[in-house]
Amino acid sequence: MDGSRGSSLWWVDPVDRGRIEEILELGVRQGAYPGAVLVVSRAGELVLECTVGTRTGEPGSEPVHSGTVYDLSSLTKPLATTLAFFLLVRQGRLSEGDRVTRFFHNFGVHQKTHITFGHLLAHSSGLPAHRPYFKEAARAARRRLNLLGSREAKAWVYEQVHREKLTQLPGKKAVYSDLGFMLLGQAVETISGLPLDRFCRRYLFGPLGLRSLSFVDLSQVRAQRVAPVAEVIAPTQRCPWRKRVLCGEVDDENAWVMGGVAGHAGLFGTARDVDAIARIVEGASMGENDFLPRDLVERMWAIDQGVAGSTRTLGWDSPAASGSAAGERMGPRTVGHLGFTGTSLWIDRDRRLAVTLLTNRVHPSRDNNRIREFRPRIHDAVLEAIG
Repeated sequence: MDGSRGSSLWWVDPVDRGRIEEILELGVRQGAYPGAVLVVSRAGELVLECTVGTRTGEPGSEPVHSGTVYDLSSLTKPLATTLAFFLLVRQGRLSEGDRVTRFFHNFGVHQKTHITFGHLLAHSSGLPAHRPYFKEAARAARRRLNLLGSREAKAWVYEQVHREKLTQLPGKKAVYSDLGFMLLGQAVETISGLPLDRFCRRYLFGPLGLRSLSFVDLSQVRAQRVAPVAEVIAPTQRCPWRKRVLCGEVDDENAWVMGGVAGHAGLFGTARDVDAIARIVEGASMGENDFLPRDLVERMWAIDQGVAGSTRTLGWDSPAASGSAAGERMGPRTVGHLGFTGTSLWIDRDRRLAVTLLTNRVHPSRDNNRIREFRPRIHDAVLEAIG
């Protein structure tokens, strides 16, 4: 919408819209990100879309527009891996209460026998937050041509996750862990018999008509000698390890080693499609569609997962009590997630409000953290405008 009333039940006053755009543009001028797309919907209706800046911030760079595709980074966790997991739960093929060793027997080493998929989803498994598997894979690639990004490399990463030792006992503390979601991605693949990207395309994004949401399978890019259309993709970092600006290949190094398709990162998409899937899941929580049963969404979005002080739900997050990237105005039942590349989605369930903000704040450098100042300001301005 353009800010006028139109036929929508909800609308944004032009003055408020101008204030929101001013903050977004200030972020561009102060170097928080080269460009940004903001999409806001309420009760299933699109009420605001703003685009500012350019793809790269360089002179002559293409302006950002509604079709600009972003590396969604950790939004992969809730929008792909978690929803894929709960589609399998709906089919009765597994449960968040199942032990991981039900499907991966070797995972039980080093006192990991009692870890459940619920622990993985809530980041309370006790697995380490991160491991730079890509470094060892890169050393191995000096002896093995085309190892990086191959199925063999992906299987090797899964094996390393299975062998990991715990940093704490399961269920005691929430520590954000990419490793847990790598394992959840493997579970979806093992149980469904499909690679994660094909499962999501066939049962999630395809049926919902979300054409831009997809992974970039590097093995297919190599085999078919095709490449993503760089002109519509916002680039990420100038990677010192890969020695190039990344555009159309996943920014996360471990996901890249795994071929671009992983449970923790790898999803690309537009703000409109992120908003669309948010609206669908929120509508399911109200019983307005049959994407997922209402009680299953409630289980997924329950903030209290039995871990004191945790903001985590099953596969999603909720705003911290203070200093949240979601700002200070979101309601107490808000759920969402951040992405390392500068992406975010928040859903205020009480207002039925979804706010999608996509940027490539890591271009050209990951060291740029100025977005931390602008995220809460943008969200507070949206909430003030909506009321």
